[in-house]
Amino acid sequence: MNLFRTKSIEQSIADSGEKGRTLKRSLTTWDLMIMGVAVAVGAGIFSVGAQAAAFNAGPAVTVSFVLAAITCALAIMCYAEFATAIPVAGSAYVFTYATMGELLAWIIGWNLILELLMAGAVIAKFWGVYLSDLFAVLNLDVPSQVSVLGVTLYWGPLVIVAIFTAILVLGTKLSARVNNIFTIIKIAIVLFVIVVGFFYVNGENYAPFVPAAQPAAEAAGSWTTQPFLSFLSGATPAMYGFTGIISGAALVFFAFIGFDVVATSAEEVKDPQKTLPRGIFGGLALVTVLYILVTLAVTGMVSYRDLAATESPSLATAFQLVGADWAAGIISVGSLIGLTTVIMVLLMGLARVIFAMSRDGLMPRGLSRTSAKRSTPARTQILCGVVVALLAGFTEVELLAEMINIGTLSAFVTVSLGILVLRKKRPDLKPSFRVPFGKVIPILSALLCTYLMLNLATVTWVFFAIWLVIGFAIYFAYGQRHSRLAGTGAGEPDREEVRTGS
Repeated sequence: MNLFRTKSIEQSIADSGEKGRTLKRSLTTWDLMIMGVAVAVGAGIFSVGAQAAAFNAGPAVTVSFVLAAITCALAIMCYAEFATAIPVAGSAYVFTYATMGELLAWIIGWNLILELLMAGAVIAKFWGVYLSDLFAVLNLDVPSQVSVLGVTLYWGPLVIVAIFTAILVLGTKLSARVNNIFTIIKIAIVLFVIVVGFFYVNGENYAPFVPAAQPAAEAAGSWTTQPFLSFLSGATPAMYGFTGIISGAALVFFAFIGFDVVATSAEEVKDPQKTLPRGIFGGLALVTVLYILVTLAVTGMVSYRDLAATESPSLATAFQLVGADWAAGIISVGSLIGLTTVIMVLLMGLARVIFAMSRDGLMPRGLSRTSAKRSTPARTQILCGVVVALLAGFTEVELLAEMINIGTLSAFVTVSLGILVLRKKRPDLKPSFRVPFGKVIPILSALLCTYLMLNLATVTWVFFAIWLVIGFAIYFAYGQRHSRLAGTGAGEPDREEVRTGS
């Protein structure tokens, strides 16, 4: 049993041309940049900054966003070097397989499934909530949930997931065109809200920029809500001050999770050596600017103390506090459109990770079959849509929202360290993009991501441990024995290929 067998880069690239399991290269730099913006700029842009300002960092939440963006940028540099060296589907899973071995690759792939599955379900659930809010603004009495045989069904998520699953099955280029249109519309709405918001800014609300630290409200509550680092050290959780800025960065990091999803599309990109770095970094820069502008507007419109006095602060709350209630309707529309494209990109990323793991035999090989006409993994895409729709439609999946962050950060840590391994094992590789400053940035990226992970709630780590145990069980029960590297040869046909004669 070789748990650390690696798959060569040459074999990964060769497998991307396997008959019946090939994706079509159709995406451009513009498509990738818009894809990153699409998945990162959702309803969160109207809420996460206000929440972090109210309960974590005060006006210094802008610093939290900068720290989160820098952390993301460092990790994304590592993704870009990997993706230009190994331009195939699967992102961090494929990169880990080539450097650290099969077992760790499986766990990273399993964590990516956690990230994308939870994110897709949570965002779809919130889409249904914002749709209900929009109906309320329009004075339409449309319930967000119905009872089916005594079971509560949230119908909104089912509708939106079904629509975008169908679009993704029809083709990646069509999906990109739909994504581009929706993303341009939502950027326009965000810019409009920012501009209007700055007319209500009062400079006094920015003082003090870094409020004095004080015990966090959850300090007296359950250990489950404490940051894991506080739980381990016994320190009292704090809000505001330096600690608040860091915890705020851990919270708003959710805003930047989309860029690792972009890397999963490497096998569908034209000229990936040039297109991938440009598209990823262009999208990250635009998203960072938008988030900073939104937080400057919300913390300048009203005091962070007033935001903290509300139950669920958001940009809409800030407009209401300054008497501009009319903005609620625009923000509802912006949130709905914003979440729409997020769902589509997450569904695409989830299917591509499972597709890559299936092609290697760690999941049933049938899941890596692609449509002969459209070159999309139709059956896998449909399966992902069904699972996401069921989670969002029938469960309180939003309670596990922080699982998205821990899945992303664990992948970021592995990819950052994997760059060091790749350079040592394959000094002959000359990727078109290379992370500067030698070992400094990969190591710094891994340390920052680990630190942010430790600032997530303790209960998140408990659920993460359970997820890992399930992942190990599946690997040893199925993946380890069915892996194409398990002695049968990476080129041996599977039963389905023999049966169909392909």
